[in-house]
Amino acid sequence: MIRIVLVDDHAVVRSGYRRLLSAEPDFEVVGEAATVQEANALVQRVRPDVAVVDLSLKGSSGLEAIAGMLARLPPLRVLVLSMHDGAGHLAQALKAGAHGYLTKCSEPEDVIDGIRGVMGGRRVLSRDMLDAASAEGDDALHELKPREFELLRLLVHGESVQDIAGAKQVLC
Repeated sequence: MIRIVLVDDHAVVRSGYRRLLSAEPDFEVVGEAATVQEANALVQRVRPDVAVVDLSLKGSSGLEAIAGMLARLPPLRVLVLSMHDGAGHLAQALKAGAHGYLTKCSEPEDVIDGIRGVMGGRRVLSRDMLDAASAEGDDALHELKPREFELLRLLVHGESVQDIAGAKQVLC
């Protein structure tokens, strides 16, 4: 049995993933989290095999969740499932420790296969991420540290410097 946790800040998305994954006889969804803090506590408590993680979480980043969960449970396998389809996001997720990266445009069967793939020790990328990775070139985003990338992401999404400074504890 593959024990899975879902980390996404949208309850309806988590519910859809739970239904999809629970239909597989060898999958068991053992928990859900909407924030980095919930994800870290959940992983420590239920000790899953795989975490399916979105990169966009309210008030913080899936990159922080990935790093925190892996620090608490190093054998954990992480599959990113995100709307972000750029090579920079892919590079940052892999740098944070993700074992695979699918976009939310992926077919349901791809998500199921992706979970089995990361459990089997394979690097899993959706077709659109393979295309992005092969076309990446000299993207300066690849050179940023995860914290620098997250600060840039918050600025691009319209967060004020004051709000970002107030969220410093979340980002560290």
